[in-house]
Amino acid sequence: MINITLKDGSVKAFESGVTPLAIAESLSAGLARNVLAAELDGKVCDLLTPIDHDAKLALLTFDDEGGKKTFWHTASHVLAQAVKRLYPAVKLTIGPAIDNGFYYDFDTETPFTPEDLEKLEKEMKKIVDAKLPVRRFELPRDEAIALMKEKDEPYKVTLIEELPPEEHISFYEQGEFTDLCAGPHLPDTGKIKAFKLIQSTGAYWRGDAKNKMLQRVYGIAFPKAKELDEYLARLEEAKRRDHRKLGRELDLFDIYEEGPGFPFFLPKGMVLRNLLEDFWREEHRKHGYQEIRTPMILSEELWHRSGHWDHYKENMYFTKIDDADFAIKPMNCPGGMLVYKRRLHSYRDLPQRMAELGLVHRHELSGALHGLMRVRCFTQDDAHIFMTPEQIEQEIVGVIDLIDGFYKVFGFKYHVELSTRPEDSMGSDEQWEIATNALRRAMEDKGMDFVVNEGDGAFYGPKIDFHLEDSIGRTWQCGTIQLDFQMPERFDLTYVGADGEKHRPVMIHRVVFGSIERFIAILTEHFAGAYPLWLAPVQVKVIPLTDRQLEASQKIAGDLAAAGLRVEVDERSEKMGFKIREAQLQKIPYMLVIGDKELEKGVVSVRSRSDGDLGTMTADAFLAKTAEEIRTKAL
Repeated sequence: MINITLKDGSVKAFESGVTPLAIAESLSAGLARNVLAAELDGKVCDLLTPIDHDAKLALLTFDDEGGKKTFWHTASHVLAQAVKRLYPAVKLTIGPAIDNGFYYDFDTETPFTPEDLEKLEKEMKKIVDAKLPVRRFELPRDEAIALMKEKDEPYKVTLIEELPPEEHISFYEQGEFTDLCAGPHLPDTGKIKAFKLIQSTGAYWRGDAKNKMLQRVYGIAFPKAKELDEYLARLEEAKRRDHRKLGRELDLFDIYEEGPGFPFFLPKGMVLRNLLEDFWREEHRKHGYQEIRTPMILSEELWHRSGHWDHYKENMYFTKIDDADFAIKPMNCPGGMLVYKRRLHSYRDLPQRMAELGLVHRHELSGALHGLMRVRCFTQDDAHIFMTPEQIEQEIVGVIDLIDGFYKVFGFKYHVELSTRPEDSMGSDEQWEIATNALRRAMEDKGMDFVVNEGDGAFYGPKIDFHLEDSIGRTWQCGTIQLDFQMPERFDLTYVGADGEKHRPVMIHRVVFGSIERFIAILTEHFAGAYPLWLAPVQVKVIPLTDRQLEASQKIAGDLAAAGLRVEVDERSEKMGFKIREAQLQKIPYMLVIGDKELEKGVVSVRSRSDGDLGTMTADAFLAKTAEEIRTKAL
């Protein structure tokens, strides 16, 4: 007999060799129907995995991350099986679960069309309806290679040949289909009740532009049709809110063929951008930050010294100046180090909080570019805080408070993750433990709920990531707080302590927006382009009923502009209804309609973008109303 400790802490005895599925069935028939995978001693596994030792077991449903990823991973195999049935000559590569569904990459001479995706969905339904059992098996390396050669799957052969000699080489089989895979998977294909293939795009093998272009098919799947319908509705809403589309329609920003990945900000977009930057500066001054600016091009030697060369050079751009090698900065940190090092510091000078809106450049593959979300140049709202070890927790708490205040202004909810040491990292185990524990304690002191993201820290230190939730439920990673013992060491940063001796400061890297460009994209989609009054590039549109009111409309617009509002007058000889619809399409918060009656009474008819007709009021009353809305940054 073996003892199994369940998620609720209870311990139950079972025969050795029992499977998680059998345990689920013994507990509840309803649970057994919904369980998709298991977490055995902290590792996600198949439901049919035999358990032969005392263990901790959590049964996972679609509500659990491990269950969801298992579900989507199996759906990717169903897709691949359908492709091989309909297009036998296509070669398989990889097909993982991702954050929102799954994809599979195929080597095919002919790209998949929307009609092809419809055919594939029909074939997938046959596979699901057949409820094919999913079986895992292992083979020695030579037999594994022979099997994939027999099936004429060269990419799989390559993957096997690159595995370490001691690696267990596992396969999953469902019906006639067999795939190289580490798993885990569902017990059978029948649980995938509702699915949809979203799109097919090009993707380079292993993300390298030097390799062959493959066809990547994206899909989504759910246990219930209702969940799929809700997801597809959200997808349509996301298309309506796409910042690339709205950026062009509202004349805010665009990206042209002449500069792929390099965004252009247009006059109205610059209004929005400058308002965000002004808000950023105002809040940072309140929290004791000084603003700096560091050069965009710096010596290549600096990037060797900082460690970025070893960890980041593939993402960097380079140039030569006077026969010397220079790099265009992909991040602001090394410049911040030089600013700190410019003079001797006392412990009384610390903490030093230095903030920078720094333009950085990073090489991104063309296939990864996406509007303002993924670009090749962007402005990071960096700050570097230099402190004594005793000040670490209070400074982390201070940054948390700053970030929390920022996000509340825009109406964002968020959750946080603590990311720990990655494999590719610098520094000692002791330093990493001190840094990680400091971040953990700061969040616990604030009473924050957080999840641990093992191995996803920066190469120089652990971090706290803030994930914003937008108005349609999507999440975006924006703010981050990274604790760093390595950079001060590499740059030999010091301060003189109370004992008169030199000591090494600790530093925090942190961003709030993440990047101005990406945050604008998120805001645009969050508000569907209908920014709150304080951020709207045009706040008021004055609409004369006829040419008789044009002069009076221009005067009112001038008075409003003198009071600080951003105002336009619609001088076109168009019908009133057309002008109002145009202003609505441009997402302008307020429209002031002026006709003969309004002129006679000395009032304006006010129409709100969100609330419709608000009736008439004097210009002074309207100014008071908008001034309060702007002052409070009302949403």
